[in-house]
Amino acid sequence: MIAEQFSGAVAGLIEKAGVADYGAALDRLASCAAGFDMSCAFAFSTGHAPVVIHDGYSETVDRRALRSYLRGAYLLDPFYQASVSAGAEGLWRMRELAPDQFYDSDFAWSREVHPCISDEAGTLVEEIGFVIPLPDGFGATYSLMRNRGGQPFDAAEFQRLRAMLPILAASLRQHWALISGGAGGMAGMPARPVAERVFHEVFGDQLTPAQYAVAKLILRGHSSLSIAENLGITEGTVKIHRSNIYRRLGISSQGELFQRFINHLAD
Repeated sequence: MIAEQFSGAVAGLIEKAGVADYGAALDRLASCAAGFDMSCAFAFSTGHAPVVIHDGYSETVDRRALRSYLRGAYLLDPFYQASVSAGAEGLWRMRELAPDQFYDSDFAWSREVHPCISDEAGTLVEEIGFVIPLPDGFGATYSLMRNRGGQPFDAAEFQRLRAMLPILAASLRQHWALISGGAGGMAGMPARPVAERVFHEVFGDQLTPAQYAVAKLILRGHSSLSIAENLGITEGTVKIHRSNIYRRLGISSQGELFQRFINHLAD
């Protein structure tokens, strides 16, 4: 019975490549390995806005929050960072990708940008996701989520899902080729990195390049020590940058920095 269910799900995934209900076929296959409450799939790139491949949480997610996420809050998502990084292909638990202070960050607890983004805040007990490189500089994330009140994905479920990676990767690449039109389908899209554009829209020319680099990592949930390690500077220098960022923006806390970012996305 299980083999029949699995083979039927694989057949359905092949049939639905390039069509609107492809996401339902993705979920049908994944559910052969483990149950979940919500799901989503995005194609991310450093040079383009995200593409929604599958929206499996419309009934429970505030549409305004999803809009803010797509306008720029996704830049703070650990799965976005993994999708645009080399060598990140695989199945990951959110906590394996998140910066050291992610779960203490305003982003992780904000229902204004994406109520499902954190597995220790909002509505979730856990989020896991497949990270799959795509052509043309894109990477896909297919996330599975369990709501609070349930249990995290156990080791056996995680292993069964991970065994599906080759099928899911091949299918998502086929689907992407059909819906994107290849490199030609990206013609005319802005060449300037989206992260650079979004952060400059929020903060303008008020920050120096070094301060921009620090501000981005603060918003993503990095501690001063983690920022120092990422940028190759001392922790003391990070603290000086942080102080100067707040002074230049006329704010006094990390919470205010985040709120300015979110207010721009929600306008």
